[in-house]
Amino acid sequence: MPNDMQRRLVAEFLGTFWLVFGGCGAAVVAAAYPQLGIGFTGVAFAFGLTVLSMAYAVGHISGGHFNPAVTIGLWAAGRSANKHVVPYIVTQVVAAILAAAVLYLIASGKPDWVPNGFASNGYGDLSPGHYSLSACFLAEFLLTFFFLIIITGSTSKGAATGFAGIPIGFALTLIHLISIPITNTSVNPARSIGPALFAGGGAVGQLWLFIVAPVLGALVAGYAARLLYNDSAIVDTTVVEERRTR
Repeated sequence: MPNDMQRRLVAEFLGTFWLVFGGCGAAVVAAAYPQLGIGFTGVAFAFGLTVLSMAYAVGHISGGHFNPAVTIGLWAAGRSANKHVVPYIVTQVVAAILAAAVLYLIASGKPDWVPNGFASNGYGDLSPGHYSLSACFLAEFLLTFFFLIIITGSTSKGAATGFAGIPIGFALTLIHLISIPITNTSVNPARSIGPALFAGGGAVGQLWLFIVAPVLGALVAGYAARLLYNDSAIVDTTVVEERRTR
């Protein structure tokens, strides 16, 4: 039988894989067909639905992070045990790369397919709307900050139990509706790393922003959550149990 950590890592792998494959898949494959009418709105909902669906499928096993910034933000908020941080992040990045690889294999099966940006993130010339580096950095920082505030708030003591996946999924949808034209939306370093490795070129060179800005936003939100919410969390029951035994 797998132990607790193994179960957690499998859950994080599946959730992150589904997020990248489903969200980026909508952008790379479905959005390429104008007749489907998906556009930015459809891609935004695809990302939100990946998180919403996996939050209920495996969120109760691992906490449903699926994002290194979320793991770091929850750690800063006191919601994730130290021993989970590095294994979670490594698993999330590996899952994102494998999801991007599978998506690339499927998409390239179409004879006239061209990868273009392959759903990668970017600023300046690689920004969908050609937004500046500073504008993209601020957007990624601020949107990740609010994403973590929503996650910590909806999973705190006093919030409606069992419904956290809904506001979190819709929050990610809203984040994409705001920022797809700006950065193609990251707020998730793993989601950025996977597609960038296959897009190549400038996308890899710009990865630093989509790692640094979300992590900083998550850290600030995590420490802010300590002031806003009761530290008896339901995101990571292991943390709660460890505190009770101290």
